[in-house]
Amino acid sequence: MLTPEQIQQKLDRILLKVIKPGRYVGGEYNITVKNWDTTPNRVAFVFPDIYDIGVSNVGLKILYDQVNQREDALAERAYAPWTDMELFMREGGIPLYSLETFHPLAAFDIIGISLPYETLYTNALNVLDLAGIPVRASERTMEHPLILVGGHSTMNPEPMHAFIDAFVIGEGEEAIHDVINTVARFRQSGTTGTRENMLLALSKIPGIYVPSLYTVTYQEDGTVETVAPVRADVPKVVTKRMVAKLPPPPTKFIVPNTETVHNRATVEIMRGCTRGCRFCHAGMITRPVRERSVAEVVAAAEEAIRSTGFEELALLSLSSSDYTNILELVTTIGEKFGDKHLNISLPSLRIESVSIELMERLKDRRSFGFTLAPEAATERMRRIINKFITDEDLLNTTREIYARGWTTIKLYFMIGHPSETIEDVEAIATLAKKVLAEGRKVAGMKVKLNLGVSTFVPKSQTPFQWVPCDTTGQIKEKQDVLRRMLKDKNIKLSWTHAEDTFLEAFLSRGDRKIAGVIYTAWKNGAKFDAWNDQYRYPIWLAAFEEHGLDPDFYTHRQRRLDETFPWDHISAAVRKNYLFQDFRMSLEGEIRPDCRQKCYACGILPTFSNQRRENPGEGWKCPDVKSPAKQLSVISVP
Repeated sequence: MLTPEQIQQKLDRILLKVIKPGRYVGGEYNITVKNWDTTPNRVAFVFPDIYDIGVSNVGLKILYDQVNQREDALAERAYAPWTDMELFMREGGIPLYSLETFHPLAAFDIIGISLPYETLYTNALNVLDLAGIPVRASERTMEHPLILVGGHSTMNPEPMHAFIDAFVIGEGEEAIHDVINTVARFRQSGTTGTRENMLLALSKIPGIYVPSLYTVTYQEDGTVETVAPVRADVPKVVTKRMVAKLPPPPTKFIVPNTETVHNRATVEIMRGCTRGCRFCHAGMITRPVRERSVAEVVAAAEEAIRSTGFEELALLSLSSSDYTNILELVTTIGEKFGDKHLNISLPSLRIESVSIELMERLKDRRSFGFTLAPEAATERMRRIINKFITDEDLLNTTREIYARGWTTIKLYFMIGHPSETIEDVEAIATLAKKVLAEGRKVAGMKVKLNLGVSTFVPKSQTPFQWVPCDTTGQIKEKQDVLRRMLKDKNIKLSWTHAEDTFLEAFLSRGDRKIAGVIYTAWKNGAKFDAWNDQYRYPIWLAAFEEHGLDPDFYTHRQRRLDETFPWDHISAAVRKNYLFQDFRMSLEGEIRPDCRQKCYACGILPTFSNQRRENPGEGWKCPDVKSPAKQLSVISVP
């Protein structure tokens, strides 16, 4: 294994030959460097995409901060090198290394990989291979690091089961400490325990899924029959981990030494969502709602700006305008930073909750960007997806925004919802034109509209997990409709390529058989699948053919109502019966109102209450009730 000094010597010969050498040199402002020799527990966090994207990842910022607060542990970072750097690394025998101390990743005890979306899967394999670590989990010994994965895509971990030692299901702030402590016990206590014993111990940690301890059987039609543990002392179902109180947000952000996608300070103001949009994976798996106080958010924002010098602040949540004290927060932020010329973004504003009062308080700070997400443009579709607003609501809101001095608004729509027709797609273009026309009435021809149109993928743990995804032909037909209808130079249209949707669909809805497809696609050159200029669609089709599998089986097939899903042994703590009930309501176009108004017994609160008793904390809430006792009293379905 190369030493850090040897790695740096080799890097000196190649860095001037690659694009953006600043991605690979470390030394950024605010990094944490600890004494390698005297710190017993060593964790490398990896975002398997290029530095420009990964350095801004909020989840890794949180975990990096959490681990480095421990005196007995250190956390360092690594990212996927771009293709030019990878070529030089392989030619020169340079393993993937950490940016803090240039130690090879193979020297760490734990490698934590973030997989927020499925198109990073081949990059994750490539990262392991570049690090000199066996790609297949079954080939690793106690001499290798534990490969740990977290992120939203782990709600269906099965496609990556063959490559990962353990998955963190749910929130990682507390779970990462449990994992470190368990691994340390096996590595440092002088025990002769095997890797298998260590994995068994990890499986006892709430929220940790160890795939090697489960077996899968299939029915004759290829669907899953059972997913069962191989031992009686391994949990049959792994339920997501939840933190009772959001810990203080990180504020000492690493300041990149090269241009990145998001060069900004971030503060998470709220986690979870009560809206119940049926297509929304994040909304279903991050329940329940927990908010930070205005004072905590403002203090964190002040410290983050002071410690970084960033000129942009993002206040993050799934639904910012549902934050209980949003008016107070906006006012206070405006007062605190009024003289600093700070760009402030407040993403994910709900059309129905963007009040005139909120816009009035924002009008003197037009550095806030306005992004609204109608998602659908007809009443029928909005009822199906459980996001009911009227065209009049949208037109009135956007008109008021334009009238208060904003010249550009971004609207998010989605095509491919269940039972969508071409008329529903045409309505998106028609409504966009109306929004622009209303803006011109109050602000003239300078107004612009950015229209982002993504394609729906039915994800695990949601009410739409039973429905098929549109075919690539259907997607392209709908996109052609939008292109033909939206030719106004002041409307900027962006969309998701049909092949990208196809890839995301079979990776997110697949079973264990997909692991072989992923491995073959990677071996044949697939990587950076999220990048349009790198995605190699034919490689994936060839990989399916080689393994005798049909991708349509995973993407375009209507799932049986009684089907066992590949992810049924993974629980987001929202009951499958509840999701099915919501799916049936969608077929009738029936709305389920915001659960701030009423608790619908989805199952999250009893589970959360149990975890809270085991890990006491403050700060959780379900906003429709006054106390936890009253909240739990309305739960009638286990």
